[in-house]
Amino acid sequence: MAPSLVWFKRDLRLHDHAALTQAAAMGPVLCLYVIEPEVWAADDAANQHYQFLLESLAELAVALQRRGGHLHVASGDLTAILSDLYAQVPFAHLYSHEETGNGVTYRRDQAVACWCGEHGVAWHETPQFGVVRRLSGRDKWQRKWEEHVRLPCLPVPHLEFSAWPLPQSRAPVSEQLGLDPHDPPQRQRGGRRQGIAVLQSFLFDRSGQYRGGISSPLSAPTACSRLSPYLALGALSLREIVHATRKQLAALPADASRRKAGLTGFTSRLYWHCHFIQKLESEPELEFRNLHQGYDGLRENDWNQRHFDALMAGRTGWPLVDACVEMLRQTGWLNFRMRAMLVSVAAYPLWLHWRPVGLWLARQFLDYEPGIHWSQMQMQSGTTGINVPRIYNPIKQAHDHDPHGHFVRRWLPAMRKVPDAWLFEPWRMPADLQARYGVVVGEDIAMPLVDLELATRQAKEKLFGLRKLPEIRAGQAAIVEKHGSRGRHRDRLSNAPAVDSGQLTLGF
Repeated sequence: MAPSLVWFKRDLRLHDHAALTQAAAMGPVLCLYVIEPEVWAADDAANQHYQFLLESLAELAVALQRRGGHLHVASGDLTAILSDLYAQVPFAHLYSHEETGNGVTYRRDQAVACWCGEHGVAWHETPQFGVVRRLSGRDKWQRKWEEHVRLPCLPVPHLEFSAWPLPQSRAPVSEQLGLDPHDPPQRQRGGRRQGIAVLQSFLFDRSGQYRGGISSPLSAPTACSRLSPYLALGALSLREIVHATRKQLAALPADASRRKAGLTGFTSRLYWHCHFIQKLESEPELEFRNLHQGYDGLRENDWNQRHFDALMAGRTGWPLVDACVEMLRQTGWLNFRMRAMLVSVAAYPLWLHWRPVGLWLARQFLDYEPGIHWSQMQMQSGTTGINVPRIYNPIKQAHDHDPHGHFVRRWLPAMRKVPDAWLFEPWRMPADLQARYGVVVGEDIAMPLVDLELATRQAKEKLFGLRKLPEIRAGQAAIVEKHGSRGRHRDRLSNAPAVDSGQLTLGF
């Protein structure tokens, strides 16, 4: 019997793996992962993503070896590798999950579909998340999401392996793929075991900090679940996380109100995770162009490279912003509120278009998930047409979430010399005080790039002036129909999160 080919993508696990389970039911399997140079040459790829991938692949390979099998890791063009394999073993079935990735992987999947058609290979794709391929409308989406996550988690199937017919090759080093060598020294490590440990520590301990703890950059590293990179690469499945969370919720005693509130809030965010990925699945161009095309030209012709270079270097002059950039560089992670603030600062006072900023941030985020990332970039930049823009003042955010300067002083050593009185606006320090404390504004600490109040007011005038135009307002209905959540008004489920409109609120 000819084996079936299981193509691992962003689903690096054996548990709750529908494609692997279906292939195993057919008979012997071959397991393949392909490192594609074209994917890693894209502007959203970073060395930290690659290292996390290699760590996850190594653990997956061991899991297959323990079951008598082998994970073949190849490097090159996917369809060329399929052709080489097919020449040795003319497999009739290809199994993988449905991927909602970036433009490169979207085109790659189209090429694989053509290859399968030409070779008479049946390609079976299974859902990875609660995302619906070829969705006709949003009215029933929420119910479909609940149906997906309620299905039982699949155990690791009994596997019969076929001998791999091609020589094994080494995974290329990051330099061979043209990746910048930087790898955040404090980033999370890949692999399913690490993911399970993070899940357990959250469910049984850290979830009590979730409500009220996820907004501040001080408390968020432990209050947030920290599961996002394991979801992004599929070391854990969405369904098993939902099941484990609901099981723990049901087991908590009545007086565990904080942990119950934390786990309930976390469950709602798992729903939103798929809600946003569905946007990119339904409209792949979301990665490249404004969701509401009436906003075309809003920022594109005003690009300021000096502003962008300063943002990437963590030299905007606003301490909380620059500290967030440094934390990203060291850890590859930042909480949602600070991510939103970074994009807001880029989009409004610095007036930068979301696409280049988004590519830079995609490389900074270890947990980069294209569907969530590009939806959020546009939402925070005000180009979706259906979301009320959230414009974050970085000075107010510092007052609210880092009032004693612990965060900025941790990540910006020069700020340790600044007395509390000048903590939020150090550029206003008189020269004699700078000399006394041994800090020079403009050198040790950057001067703000723009007048924050003036630049933000001008940005608001441009954006809200455009939003008032009848032709802009007229285009909103179609976007809501295609991408807006239905929540409270239609198809509401008793245990699913309720939402008023197409806008994400997240309880902030």
